[in-house]
Amino acid sequence: MRVASVNVGMPQEVTWQGEIVTTGIFKKPVAGRIALRTLNFDGDRQADLTVHGGPDKAVYAYPREHYPDWEAVVGRSLLPGAFGENLTTEGLLEDQVCIGDEYRIGTARMVVTQPRLPCYKLGLLFGDPHIIKAFLESRRPGIYFAVTEEGQVGSGDVIELVHRDERRVSVTDMLRLIFTKTPAASDLRKILGIPRLAAVWRTEFESRLSE
Repeated sequence: MRVASVNVGMPQEVTWQGEIVTTGIFKKPVAGRIALRTLNFDGDRQADLTVHGGPDKAVYAYPREHYPDWEAVVGRSLLPGAFGENLTTEGLLEDQVCIGDEYRIGTARMVVTQPRLPCYKLGLLFGDPHIIKAFLESRRPGIYFAVTEEGQVGSGDVIELVHRDERRVSVTDMLRLIFTKTPAASDLRKILGIPRLAAVWRTEFESRLSE
């Protein structure tokens, strides 16, 4: 497993469907090594902090393995960072990576917290609001991380698994659970047992369990 590209971007104003929108979804590859802090890479920010960013969404990774299928869908070549991801990765796939798994990348460490559920700005990024439905139906959400140790990260860095959560709830499993109307109580208890589950989803799953 390795980092194919590190991508960052600052918020900018763009016009979308007749309105001015501020977004940080546009990411571009950077050369060399870059510092990863608790909430962001240097040179990277989110615009709407009510739904983006924060400790549980400090880093977003998307597998390069998905790019060819998406290129067929959109009819053009895609550059690293095309999905607004900070890390374009190789070998780090959602059905194998589990919530609570911790990785060393460069000199930083980070832990898996949740899959991505895109907002309308993914449609803005691709210039097509229908991409959101296609993205959700693809079950290829990418992976959000919290930073457990700040450090330096660069393109080509090895992605090393340093801790495997024993419950083995994959990112794909969690996405399926999110969209299950009446999840089994045992599945909810299992995912709630993961200490590094994203706080927003802990609240959601606790609520479902109490229903």
